[in-house]
Amino acid sequence: MHKDPQALAELAGKTMFERDPASQALGMLLAEIRPGYARMTMPVRRDMLNGHQTCHGGYIFLLADSAFAFACNSHNHNTVGAGCTIDYLAPGREGDLLTAEATEQALSGKTGVYDIRVHNQEGRTIALFRGKSHRVAGMVAEV
Repeated sequence: MHKDPQALAELAGKTMFERDPASQALGMLLAEIRPGYARMTMPVRRDMLNGHQTCHGGYIFLLADSAFAFACNSHNHNTVGAGCTIDYLAPGREGDLLTAEATEQALSGKTGVYDIRVHNQEGRTIALFRGKSHRVAGMVAEV
């Protein structure tokens, strides 16, 4: 067991991000990570817009899901999503910087529950996501 949970979360986050071409390709950044928490950002580009000229919900989902993944893997145990829901509350617009903040609500045995709030640069809530995690074999980073 690593003696410093924050250092372990940072190592797990760095390791995961380096192996995550999907999040990288969308311009996401891991802005903050700590045990049970992750904050990620993503700029809304023109190629992310739907027919209403707002951010396609799939991209908003991807951002929330990525923050979820980083938060639930922040303890350095390989953890996957077991289920999730999302509620879209407001549109994202071209040029917005969306932020997803994932917070661990419960962790018991191999199961966790995480709430993720996606908001724009003005603090307006764009979506609320809840994810359930399941721990699988292995560690994210070698320690």
